[in-house]
Amino acid sequence: MKQYVITVSCKSRRGIVAAISNFLASQGCNIVDSSQFDGLDTGMFFMRVSFISEEGADQAKLIEGFKPIVAEFKMQLDVQDANRRMKVVLMVSRFGHCLNDLLYRWKIGALPIDIVGVVSNHFDYQKVVVNHDIPFHHIKVTKDNKPKAEAQLLELVDQTGAELIVLARYMQVLSDAMCKKMSGRIINIHHSFLPSFKGANPYKQAYERGVKLIGATAHYVTADLDEGPIIEQDIARITHAQSAEDYVSIGRDVESQVLARAVHAHIHHRTFINGNRAVVFPASPGSYASERMG
Repeated sequence: MKQYVITVSCKSRRGIVAAISNFLASQGCNIVDSSQFDGLDTGMFFMRVSFISEEGADQAKLIEGFKPIVAEFKMQLDVQDANRRMKVVLMVSRFGHCLNDLLYRWKIGALPIDIVGVVSNHFDYQKVVVNHDIPFHHIKVTKDNKPKAEAQLLELVDQTGAELIVLARYMQVLSDAMCKKMSGRIINIHHSFLPSFKGANPYKQAYERGVKLIGATAHYVTADLDEGPIIEQDIARITHAQSAEDYVSIGRDVESQVLARAVHAHIHHRTFINGNRAVVFPASPGSYASERMG
């Protein structure tokens, strides 16, 4: 028996849940987990259903059978094999804590993805990546060659079939065109001191101001720098007795955990973009252990 996940987004109206559940029952499918959300301010409806096909209905048959429902409710509906691994490209510059964390979780099976490549504008982590038997791609970025560098990146995405790009502390701003082309398929991580503390040393600035909370935010990348729909956030409480170096160390731990949870949510089809916000459904039964891997 195969397990599938369907994701639904459409204008809210009566009868959506009944139509989907009745169809699945008619195809011999058993629902094991279901989440839904009605965005009253946007008028949008979002739903994620995990189910087992107990009588042999395959992905193609389910997609075809859903077509009348899709047409009736004018919905976007996707059917995915719950065990299929999403193809992911990781990008990093010179801070490797998020990259190393993702590689470890991937290696032990806590993050079930296929890492089809790691891209960097430096060579610092080439050996680490190659030692994991993952292709490493150095794409140099300067003020003059940014369009060429992004063209190389897009070519890599096309060649590998990558479905998601994860900016694991990649310190280059992507162009508006890149953000639009990969809309909803690029996740970034940064500290949560914005907009108060900008620049190269935000943790030092926070230390000098006596900040008592350190946080991190993972979000989808949009043309508005660091302002895309938020997927995951977390904080750590600190005291006056801790040093600026402690701030950096604690902050890196929080960043790593938040980014991993955001990627985990995306690859399990639990995220939906709802205007400037993201709807994020809770983890399905059986995935909680890997979800709280931080």
